[in-house]
Amino acid sequence: MTAKEIHELSPVEISTKLRDIREQLLQLRLRKQTGQVEKTHELRVLRKDIARIETVLNEKERQARNAA
Repeated sequence: MTAKEIHELSPVEISTKLRDIREQLLQLRLRKQTGQVEKTHELRVLRKDIARIETVLNEKERQARNAA
């Protein structure tokens, strides 16, 4: 997911997406511990997606505070 796609979402949608991705990361970590993951690079991709989403969410919150 790119930062541009995230910017287009509303804050509620961003929070929902963040929760979903964190759940995916948890499931992937559990599967990795049991040796069921073939594509280990997906862990890194999900962590980076979480960082992108949190960054955009913080930017939107900061803009809302400055506008008020």
